[in-house]
Amino acid sequence: MSFIETRGNDGVNPSEVEFSDAILNPSASFGGLWVPKNIPTIDEDFIVNHLDKSYKELAFDILKLFDLDIDDETINQALNLYDRFDDPTNPSPVVKIKDDLFVNEQYHGPTRAFKDMALQPFGSILSSLAKKRDEKYLILAATSGDTGPAALNTFKNKDGIKVVCLYPNGGTSDVQRLQMVTEDGKNLKVIGINGNFDDAQNALKTLLSSQKFKDELEKDGIKLSAANSVNFGRIIFQIVYHFQSYLELLRQNEIKLSQEIYIDVPSGNFGNVLGAFYAQKMGLPIKKLLVSSNINNILTQWLTTGKYDIRDKELILTSSPAMDILKSSNIERVIYHLFGSSRTKELMLSLNQNKYFEHTKEELELLKEYFSATFSDDSYGLKTIKKFVDEGYLMDPHTATCIKGYEELRDDKTIKTVIYSTAQWTKFSPTVLNAINENNTKYKDKEALKLISDKLNIDIPQQISELFAKDILHNDIIDIENLEDKIISFLQGK
Repeated sequence: MSFIETRGNDGVNPSEVEFSDAILNPSASFGGLWVPKNIPTIDEDFIVNHLDKSYKELAFDILKLFDLDIDDETINQALNLYDRFDDPTNPSPVVKIKDDLFVNEQYHGPTRAFKDMALQPFGSILSSLAKKRDEKYLILAATSGDTGPAALNTFKNKDGIKVVCLYPNGGTSDVQRLQMVTEDGKNLKVIGINGNFDDAQNALKTLLSSQKFKDELEKDGIKLSAANSVNFGRIIFQIVYHFQSYLELLRQNEIKLSQEIYIDVPSGNFGNVLGAFYAQKMGLPIKKLLVSSNINNILTQWLTTGKYDIRDKELILTSSPAMDILKSSNIERVIYHLFGSSRTKELMLSLNQNKYFEHTKEELELLKEYFSATFSDDSYGLKTIKKFVDEGYLMDPHTATCIKGYEELRDDKTIKTVIYSTAQWTKFSPTVLNAINENNTKYKDKEALKLISDKLNIDIPQQISELFAKDILHNDIIDIENLEDKIISFLQGK
Protein backbone atom coordinates (compact mmCIF):
# COMPACT_ATOMS: atom_id res chain seq x y z
CA MET A 1 0.00 0.00 0.00
CA SER A 2 1.21 3.49 -0.82
CA PHE A 3 1.46 6.29 1.71
CA ILE A 4 0.63 9.85 0.73
CA GLU A 5 1.17 13.35 2.13
CA THR A 6 -1.24 15.22 4.38
CA ARG A 7 -0.47 18.65 2.88
CA GLY A 8 -0.10 17.70 -0.75
CA ASN A 9 3.11 17.51 -2.77
CA ASP A 10 5.72 20.23 -3.25
CA GLY A 11 7.08 18.95 -6.58
CA VAL A 12 10.37 17.97 -4.94
CA ASN A 13 9.48 15.06 -2.67
CA PRO A 14 7.80 11.91 -4.00
CA SER A 15 4.01 12.16 -3.68
CA GLU A 16 3.63 8.47 -2.80
CA VAL A 17 5.99 6.11 -0.99
CA GLU A 18 5.95 2.62 0.44
CA PHE A 19 5.66 2.05 4.20
CA SER A 20 9.40 1.46 4.63
CA ASP A 21 10.23 4.83 3.09
CA ALA A 22 7.53 6.59 5.13
CA ILE A 23 8.99 5.38 8.43
CA LEU A 24 12.62 5.89 7.47
CA ASN A 25 11.88 9.41 6.17
CA PRO A 26 8.81 10.61 8.11
CA SER A 27 8.84 14.26 7.02
CA ALA A 28 6.59 14.97 4.02
CA SER A 29 6.07 18.02 1.77
CA PHE A 30 5.36 21.39 3.38
CA GLY A 31 6.13 19.92 6.82
CA GLY A 32 3.28 17.44 6.56
CA LEU A 33 2.95 13.79 7.56
CA TRP A 34 2.50 10.45 5.79
CA VAL A 35 -0.83 8.62 5.88
CA PRO A 36 -2.08 5.44 4.20
CA LYS A 37 -3.57 6.11 0.76
CA ASN A 38 -6.40 3.72 1.56
CA ILE A 39 -7.66 2.53 4.93
CA PRO A 40 -8.36 -1.21 4.83
CA THR A 41 -11.67 -2.52 6.15
CA ILE A 42 -12.63 -5.54 8.19
CA ASP A 43 -15.89 -7.46 8.57
CA GLU A 44 -17.44 -9.57 11.32
CA ASP A 45 -15.51 -12.62 10.12
CA PHE A 46 -12.23 -10.86 10.91
CA ILE A 47 -13.37 -10.33 14.50
CA VAL A 48 -14.71 -13.86 14.89
CA ASN A 49 -11.53 -15.38 13.42
CA HIS A 50 -9.40 -13.62 16.03
CA LEU A 51 -11.34 -14.56 19.14
CA ASP A 52 -9.04 -17.53 19.70
CA LYS A 53 -5.87 -15.91 18.39
CA SER A 54 -3.05 -14.29 20.33
CA TYR A 55 -2.20 -10.60 20.41
CA LYS A 56 0.80 -11.24 18.15
CA GLU A 57 -1.39 -13.02 15.60
CA LEU A 58 -3.89 -10.14 15.71
CA ALA A 59 -1.12 -7.58 15.19
CA PHE A 60 0.38 -9.57 12.31
CA ASP A 61 -2.95 -9.82 10.51
CA ILE A 62 -3.76 -6.12 10.95
CA LEU A 63 -0.35 -5.16 9.57
CA LYS A 64 -0.94 -7.48 6.60
CA LEU A 65 -4.19 -5.65 5.84
CA PHE A 66 -2.09 -2.56 5.11
CA ASP A 67 -0.06 -4.54 2.54
CA LEU A 68 3.25 -3.28 3.90
CA ASP A 69 6.50 -3.75 2.00
CA ILE A 70 7.95 -5.56 5.03
CA ASP A 71 8.63 -9.29 4.87
CA ASP A 72 6.87 -11.64 7.27
CA GLU A 73 10.08 -12.65 9.03
CA THR A 74 10.86 -9.04 9.93
CA ILE A 75 7.31 -8.46 11.18
CA ASN A 76 7.32 -11.61 13.31
CA GLN A 77 10.74 -10.77 14.71
CA ALA A 78 9.36 -7.38 15.78
CA LEU A 79 6.18 -8.83 17.28
CA ASN A 80 8.17 -11.36 19.28
CA LEU A 81 9.31 -8.45 21.44
CA TYR A 82 5.92 -8.69 23.15
CA ASP A 83 7.43 -11.77 24.81
CA ARG A 84 9.31 -9.30 27.03
CA PHE A 85 6.04 -8.06 28.56
CA ASP A 86 4.60 -9.27 31.88
CA ASP A 87 2.33 -11.75 30.09
CA PRO A 88 3.59 -12.58 26.58
CA THR A 89 0.19 -14.01 25.64
CA ASN A 90 -1.65 -10.85 26.68
CA PRO A 91 0.63 -7.77 26.67
CA SER A 92 -2.29 -5.35 27.02
CA PRO A 93 -4.88 -6.92 29.37
CA VAL A 94 -8.41 -5.53 29.71
CA VAL A 95 -9.66 -5.39 33.31
CA LYS A 96 -13.21 -4.81 34.50
CA ILE A 97 -13.50 -2.11 37.20
CA LYS A 98 -17.26 -1.35 37.01
CA ASP A 99 -20.21 -3.13 35.39
CA ASP A 100 -19.87 -1.01 32.26
CA LEU A 101 -16.27 0.20 32.57
CA PHE A 102 -13.06 -1.56 31.60
CA VAL A 103 -9.38 -0.61 31.60
CA ASN A 104 -6.97 -1.56 28.83
CA GLU A 105 -3.72 -1.70 30.80
CA GLN A 106 -0.98 -0.65 28.43
CA TYR A 107 1.88 -0.43 30.91
CA HIS A 108 3.09 -4.02 31.15
CA GLY A 109 6.16 -3.57 28.94
CA PRO A 110 9.81 -2.79 29.70
CA THR A 111 9.35 0.92 30.53
CA ARG A 112 5.90 0.61 32.16
CA ALA A 113 4.07 2.88 29.73
CA PHE A 114 1.89 2.49 26.65
CA LYS A 115 4.63 3.66 24.29
CA ASP A 116 6.19 0.18 24.61
CA MET A 117 3.19 -1.27 22.77
CA ALA A 118 4.23 0.55 19.59
CA LEU A 119 7.90 1.40 20.02
CA GLN A 120 9.11 -2.11 20.78
CA PRO A 121 8.04 -3.58 17.40
CA PHE A 122 8.49 -0.31 15.49
CA GLY A 123 12.09 0.04 16.66
CA SER A 124 12.82 -3.52 15.59
CA ILE A 125 11.41 -2.97 12.09
CA LEU A 126 13.20 0.34 11.56
CA SER A 127 16.49 -1.15 12.75
CA SER A 128 16.05 -4.16 10.44
CA LEU A 129 15.36 -1.91 7.47
CA ALA A 130 18.45 0.19 8.16
CA LYS A 131 20.58 -2.94 8.43
CA LYS A 132 19.24 -4.46 5.20
CA ARG A 133 19.86 -1.21 3.34
CA ASP A 134 23.31 -0.87 4.93
CA GLU A 135 22.36 2.64 6.04
CA LYS A 136 23.10 4.61 9.20
CA TYR A 137 20.33 6.57 10.91
CA LEU A 138 19.94 9.25 13.52
CA ILE A 139 16.61 8.76 15.30
CA LEU A 140 15.20 11.86 16.97
CA ALA A 141 12.69 11.57 19.81
CA ALA A 142 10.97 14.36 21.71
CA THR A 143 9.18 13.23 24.84
CA SER A 144 6.72 14.46 27.41
CA GLY A 145 7.80 11.52 29.53
CA ASP A 146 6.96 8.15 27.98
CA THR A 147 8.20 8.15 24.37
CA GLY A 148 11.78 8.83 25.50
CA PRO A 149 12.31 5.81 27.77
CA ALA A 150 10.55 3.51 25.29
CA ALA A 151 12.56 4.78 22.30
CA LEU A 152 15.86 4.53 24.16
CA ASN A 153 15.01 1.01 25.27
CA THR A 154 14.07 -0.29 21.84
CA PHE A 155 17.03 1.24 19.95
CA LYS A 156 19.69 0.64 22.61
CA ASN A 157 22.95 -0.67 21.07
CA LYS A 158 21.34 -1.29 17.67
CA ASP A 159 23.90 -1.35 14.86
CA GLY A 160 23.80 1.64 12.52
CA ILE A 161 21.41 3.56 14.78
CA LYS A 162 22.05 6.57 16.99
CA VAL A 163 19.31 8.15 19.08
CA VAL A 164 18.96 11.68 20.43
CA CYS A 165 16.14 12.06 22.93
CA LEU A 166 14.86 15.51 23.94
CA TYR A 167 12.86 16.06 27.12
CA PRO A 168 11.59 19.24 28.81
CA ASN A 169 13.73 19.93 31.87
CA GLY A 170 11.41 19.80 34.86
CA GLY A 171 8.50 18.60 32.72
CA THR A 172 8.59 14.86 33.45
CA SER A 173 8.27 12.76 36.58
CA ASP A 174 11.48 11.81 38.37
CA VAL A 175 11.08 8.17 37.37
CA GLN A 176 10.60 9.11 33.72
CA ARG A 177 13.70 11.30 33.87
CA LEU A 178 15.75 8.58 35.53
CA GLN A 179 14.64 6.07 32.90
CA MET A 180 16.28 8.33 30.33
CA VAL A 181 19.34 9.84 31.97
CA THR A 182 20.60 6.50 33.33
CA GLU A 183 20.48 4.70 29.95
CA ASP A 184 23.93 3.34 29.16
CA GLY A 185 23.66 2.47 25.47
CA LYS A 186 26.69 3.78 23.59
CA ASN A 187 24.46 4.95 20.75
CA LEU A 188 22.16 7.06 22.94
CA LYS A 189 22.16 10.75 23.82
CA VAL A 190 19.63 12.32 26.18
CA ILE A 191 19.29 16.10 26.28
CA GLY A 192 17.18 18.22 28.60
CA ILE A 193 15.65 21.31 26.97
CA ASN A 194 15.05 24.61 28.73
CA GLY A 195 11.44 24.79 27.66
CA ASN A 196 8.34 22.61 27.50
CA PHE A 197 7.36 19.60 25.40
CA ASP A 198 5.98 21.77 22.60
CA ASP A 199 9.40 23.43 22.34
CA ALA A 200 11.09 20.04 22.14
CA GLN A 201 8.63 18.74 19.55
CA ASN A 202 8.89 21.90 17.45
CA ALA A 203 12.68 21.53 17.49
CA LEU A 204 12.35 17.93 16.33
CA LYS A 205 10.03 18.88 13.48
CA THR A 206 12.32 21.74 12.46
CA LEU A 207 15.31 19.41 12.25
CA LEU A 208 13.32 16.78 10.34
CA SER A 209 12.43 19.32 7.68
CA SER A 210 15.81 21.11 7.63
CA GLN A 211 17.75 20.35 4.45
CA LYS A 212 20.79 22.06 5.96
CA PHE A 213 20.75 19.68 8.92
CA LYS A 214 20.20 16.66 6.66
CA ASP A 215 23.10 17.75 4.44
CA GLU A 216 25.33 18.03 7.51
CA LEU A 217 24.40 14.49 8.53
CA GLU A 218 24.91 13.21 5.01
CA LYS A 219 28.59 14.22 5.19
CA ASP A 220 28.97 11.29 7.59
CA GLY A 221 26.58 9.06 5.66
CA ILE A 222 23.81 9.45 8.25
CA LYS A 223 20.10 9.68 7.41
CA LEU A 224 17.41 11.17 9.63
CA SER A 225 14.25 9.64 11.11
CA ALA A 226 12.06 10.01 14.18
CA ALA A 227 10.52 7.89 16.92
CA ASN A 228 7.66 10.25 17.74
CA SER A 229 4.14 9.61 16.56
CA VAL A 230 4.78 11.92 13.60
CA ASN A 231 6.15 8.60 12.28
CA PHE A 232 3.36 6.34 11.02
CA GLY A 233 5.46 3.36 12.06
CA ARG A 234 4.34 4.23 15.59
CA ILE A 235 0.70 4.75 14.70
CA ILE A 236 0.17 1.46 12.89
CA PHE A 237 0.94 -0.50 16.05
CA GLN A 238 -1.37 1.78 18.04
CA ILE A 239 -4.31 0.56 15.97
CA VAL A 240 -3.94 -3.01 17.18
CA TYR A 241 -4.76 -2.67 20.86
CA HIS A 242 -8.13 -1.08 20.15
CA PHE A 243 -9.09 -4.27 18.33
CA GLN A 244 -7.75 -6.11 21.37
CA SER A 245 -10.11 -4.15 23.62
CA TYR A 246 -13.10 -5.19 21.57
CA LEU A 247 -12.03 -8.83 21.36
CA GLU A 248 -11.46 -8.97 25.10
CA LEU A 249 -14.98 -7.72 25.82
CA LEU A 250 -16.30 -10.43 23.51
CA ARG A 251 -14.15 -13.08 25.20
CA GLN A 252 -15.38 -11.95 28.62
CA ASN A 253 -19.01 -12.15 27.39
CA GLU A 254 -19.51 -8.48 28.15
CA ILE A 255 -20.75 -7.60 24.65
CA LYS A 256 -22.17 -9.41 21.65
CA LEU A 257 -20.72 -9.38 18.14
CA SER A 258 -21.28 -6.04 16.34
CA GLN A 259 -22.34 -4.32 19.57
CA GLU A 260 -20.76 -0.87 19.82
CA ILE A 261 -18.41 0.33 22.58
CA TYR A 262 -16.98 3.65 23.69
CA ILE A 263 -13.21 4.16 23.53
CA ASP A 264 -12.00 6.70 26.13
CA VAL A 265 -8.37 7.83 25.80
CA PRO A 266 -6.22 10.25 27.84
CA SER A 267 -4.94 12.56 25.14
CA GLY A 268 -2.04 14.91 24.64
CA ASN A 269 -0.34 14.44 21.27
CA PHE A 270 -3.42 12.59 19.92
CA GLY A 271 -1.55 9.49 18.69
CA ASN A 272 -3.36 6.98 20.89
CA VAL A 273 -6.84 8.16 19.98
CA LEU A 274 -5.73 8.43 16.34
CA GLY A 275 -5.10 4.68 16.45
CA ALA A 276 -8.70 4.27 17.63
CA PHE A 277 -9.90 6.56 14.83
CA TYR A 278 -8.22 4.29 12.27
CA ALA A 279 -9.70 1.21 13.96
CA GLN A 280 -13.14 2.79 13.73
CA LYS A 281 -12.62 3.69 10.05
CA MET A 282 -11.55 0.08 9.44
CA GLY A 283 -14.89 -1.13 10.75
CA LEU A 284 -14.42 -1.76 14.47
CA PRO A 285 -17.81 -1.06 16.15
CA ILE A 286 -16.94 2.08 18.10
CA LYS A 287 -19.87 4.32 19.07
CA LYS A 288 -17.72 7.39 19.78
CA LEU A 289 -14.13 8.28 20.60
CA LEU A 290 -13.98 10.06 23.95
CA VAL A 291 -11.02 12.41 24.34
CA SER A 292 -10.03 13.13 27.95
CA SER A 293 -7.46 15.87 28.59
CA ASN A 294 -5.95 17.64 31.57
CA ILE A 295 -6.15 21.39 32.26
CA ASN A 296 -4.13 22.03 29.08
CA ASN A 297 -7.43 21.51 27.34
CA ILE A 298 -6.63 22.56 23.79
CA LEU A 299 -8.16 19.35 22.39
CA THR A 300 -11.42 20.02 24.23
CA GLN A 301 -11.51 23.50 22.73
CA TRP A 302 -10.82 22.12 19.25
CA LEU A 303 -13.42 19.35 19.34
CA THR A 304 -16.19 21.38 20.98
CA THR A 305 -15.79 24.78 19.28
CA GLY A 306 -13.88 24.00 16.08
CA LYS A 307 -11.19 26.50 17.10
CA TYR A 308 -7.57 25.55 17.71
CA ASP A 309 -6.26 28.64 19.41
CA ILE A 310 -2.96 28.76 21.31
CA ARG A 311 -2.28 32.48 20.80
CA ASP A 312 -2.76 33.39 24.44
CA LYS A 313 -2.26 29.99 26.06
CA GLU A 314 0.68 29.05 28.21
CA LEU A 315 1.46 25.45 28.97
CA ILE A 316 0.56 24.50 32.54
CA LEU A 317 2.64 21.85 34.30
CA THR A 318 0.28 19.30 35.84
CA SER A 319 0.34 16.00 37.71
CA SER A 320 -0.34 14.26 34.37
CA PRO A 321 2.77 15.58 32.58
CA ALA A 322 2.68 13.28 29.55
CA MET A 323 -0.39 15.28 28.48
CA ASP A 324 1.12 18.72 29.03
CA ILE A 325 0.95 19.58 25.34
CA LEU A 326 -0.61 22.44 23.40
CA LYS A 327 0.34 21.53 19.83
CA SER A 328 -0.93 18.02 19.13
CA SER A 329 0.78 16.57 16.07
CA ASN A 330 -1.71 13.89 15.14
CA ILE A 331 -4.78 16.06 14.73
CA GLU A 332 -3.28 16.66 11.28
CA ARG A 333 -3.94 13.10 10.17
CA VAL A 334 -7.58 13.28 11.28
CA ILE A 335 -8.04 16.59 9.48
CA TYR A 336 -6.54 15.10 6.32
CA HIS A 337 -8.80 12.04 6.31
CA LEU A 338 -11.92 14.14 6.91
CA PHE A 339 -11.20 17.27 4.87
CA GLY A 340 -8.41 16.54 2.37
CA SER A 341 -4.89 17.77 1.73
CA SER A 342 -5.63 21.34 0.60
CA ARG A 343 -7.65 22.12 3.69
CA THR A 344 -5.09 20.38 5.90
CA LYS A 345 -2.28 22.48 4.47
CA GLU A 346 -4.31 25.66 4.96
CA LEU A 347 -5.20 24.88 8.58
CA MET A 348 -1.76 23.61 9.60
CA LEU A 349 0.05 26.57 8.07
CA SER A 350 -2.32 28.89 9.91
CA LEU A 351 -1.57 27.08 13.16
CA ASN A 352 2.18 27.28 12.57
CA GLN A 353 2.18 30.91 11.51
CA ASN A 354 -0.70 32.38 13.51
CA LYS A 355 -1.09 29.84 16.35
CA TYR A 356 -4.74 29.59 15.36
CA PHE A 357 -7.19 28.00 12.96
CA GLU A 358 -10.95 27.58 12.88
CA HIS A 359 -13.15 24.96 11.21
CA THR A 360 -16.32 25.72 9.37
CA LYS A 361 -19.62 24.74 11.01
CA GLU A 362 -19.89 21.77 8.66
CA GLU A 363 -16.37 20.60 9.48
CA LEU A 364 -17.04 20.79 13.21
CA GLU A 365 -20.21 18.77 12.83
CA LEU A 366 -18.24 16.05 11.05
CA LEU A 367 -15.57 16.03 13.76
CA LYS A 368 -18.28 15.63 16.37
CA GLU A 369 -19.57 12.52 14.61
CA TYR A 370 -16.33 10.82 15.64
CA PHE A 371 -15.17 12.61 18.80
CA SER A 372 -16.42 14.04 22.06
CA ALA A 373 -14.04 15.75 24.47
CA THR A 374 -13.69 17.00 28.02
CA PHE A 375 -10.94 17.85 30.51
CA SER A 376 -10.23 17.74 34.22
CA ASP A 377 -7.84 19.41 36.65
CA ASP A 378 -5.35 17.92 39.12
CA SER A 379 -7.85 18.07 41.98
CA TYR A 380 -10.30 15.91 40.06
CA GLY A 381 -7.52 13.45 39.26
CA LEU A 382 -6.49 13.10 42.90
CA LYS A 383 -10.08 12.49 44.04
CA THR A 384 -10.57 9.95 41.27
CA ILE A 385 -7.43 8.00 42.16
CA LYS A 386 -8.55 7.94 45.81
CA LYS A 387 -12.08 6.81 44.93
CA PHE A 388 -10.91 3.89 42.81
CA VAL A 389 -8.10 2.76 45.10
CA ASP A 390 -10.67 2.56 47.90
CA GLU A 391 -12.71 0.34 45.58
CA GLY A 392 -9.69 -1.87 44.88
CA TYR A 393 -8.19 -0.47 41.65
CA LEU A 394 -5.00 1.60 41.50
CA MET A 395 -4.54 3.99 38.57
CA ASP A 396 -2.11 6.73 37.57
CA PRO A 397 -3.10 10.41 37.07
CA HIS A 398 -3.38 10.09 33.27
CA THR A 399 -5.82 7.21 33.53
CA ALA A 400 -7.84 9.22 36.06
CA THR A 401 -8.66 11.86 33.43
CA CYS A 402 -10.59 9.21 31.48
CA ILE A 403 -13.13 8.91 34.27
CA LYS A 404 -14.28 12.47 33.48
CA GLY A 405 -14.93 11.39 29.90
CA TYR A 406 -16.76 8.29 31.12
CA GLU A 407 -18.95 10.37 33.42
CA GLU A 408 -19.74 13.24 31.05
CA LEU A 409 -19.49 12.21 27.42
CA ARG A 410 -21.53 9.04 26.95
CA ASP A 411 -24.82 9.67 25.17
CA ASP A 412 -25.90 6.06 25.71
CA LYS A 413 -25.25 4.76 29.23
CA THR A 414 -26.07 1.18 28.19
CA ILE A 415 -22.90 0.96 26.07
CA LYS A 416 -19.71 -0.42 27.62
CA THR A 417 -16.66 1.85 27.84
CA VAL A 418 -12.96 0.97 27.62
CA ILE A 419 -10.55 3.50 29.09
CA TYR A 420 -6.82 3.36 28.47
CA SER A 421 -4.28 3.22 31.27
CA THR A 422 -1.22 4.62 29.55
CA ALA A 423 1.24 4.42 32.44
CA GLN A 424 1.73 2.41 35.60
CA TRP A 425 1.26 4.13 38.96
CA THR A 426 4.98 3.62 39.69
CA LYS A 427 5.92 6.38 37.25
CA PHE A 428 3.94 8.96 39.24
CA SER A 429 4.08 7.62 42.79
CA PRO A 430 4.28 10.98 44.66
CA THR A 431 1.02 12.13 43.05
CA VAL A 432 -0.62 8.78 43.67
CA LEU A 433 0.44 8.86 47.32
CA ASN A 434 -0.94 12.39 47.69
CA ALA A 435 -4.23 11.05 46.38
CA ILE A 436 -4.26 8.04 48.71
CA ASN A 437 -3.30 10.05 51.79
CA GLU A 438 -5.35 13.11 50.78
CA ASN A 439 -2.48 15.48 51.50
CA ASN A 440 -0.05 17.85 49.76
CA THR A 441 3.17 16.44 51.18
CA LYS A 442 6.17 16.63 48.84
CA TYR A 443 7.31 13.02 48.58
CA LYS A 444 10.42 11.78 46.83
CA ASP A 445 9.71 9.08 44.25
CA LYS A 446 11.69 6.40 46.07
CA GLU A 447 9.90 7.16 49.34
CA ALA A 448 6.46 7.24 47.72
CA LEU A 449 7.03 3.96 45.89
CA LYS A 450 7.87 2.15 49.14
CA LEU A 451 5.01 3.69 51.11
CA ILE A 452 2.44 2.72 48.45
CA SER A 453 3.94 -0.74 48.07
CA ASP A 454 3.75 -1.34 51.82
CA LYS A 455 0.32 0.22 52.26
CA LEU A 456 -1.35 -1.67 49.41
CA ASN A 457 0.85 -4.79 49.53
CA ILE A 458 1.84 -4.53 45.87
CA ASP A 459 5.21 -5.10 44.25
CA ILE A 460 7.39 -2.48 42.60
CA PRO A 461 8.66 -3.77 39.24
CA GLN A 462 12.40 -4.33 39.08
CA GLN A 463 12.66 -1.95 36.11
CA ILE A 464 11.52 0.86 38.41
CA SER A 465 13.16 -0.04 41.72
CA GLU A 466 16.63 -0.46 40.22
CA LEU A 467 16.63 3.05 38.70
CA PHE A 468 17.61 4.71 41.97
CA ALA A 469 20.91 2.84 42.16
CA LYS A 470 22.00 3.68 38.62
CA ASP A 471 24.51 6.36 37.69
CA ILE A 472 23.35 9.51 35.91
CA LEU A 473 25.04 9.34 32.50
CA HIS A 474 23.32 12.19 30.64
CA ASN A 475 23.65 15.61 32.31
CA ASP A 476 23.11 18.01 29.41
CA ILE A 477 20.50 20.75 29.90
CA ILE A 478 20.62 23.26 27.04
CA ASP A 479 18.76 26.11 25.37
CA ILE A 480 16.95 25.10 22.22
CA GLU A 481 19.14 27.24 19.95
CA ASN A 482 22.17 25.14 20.90
CA LEU A 483 20.52 21.84 20.01
CA GLU A 484 21.85 21.33 16.50
CA ASP A 485 25.46 21.89 17.57
CA LYS A 486 25.02 19.51 20.52
CA ILE A 487 23.68 16.77 18.24
CA ILE A 488 26.50 17.18 15.71
CA SER A 489 29.06 17.01 18.53
CA PHE A 490 27.48 13.76 19.77
CA LEU A 491 27.60 12.23 16.30
CA GLN A 492 31.23 13.21 15.95
CA GLY A 493 32.08 11.60 19.28
CA LYS A 494 32.94 14.86 21.02
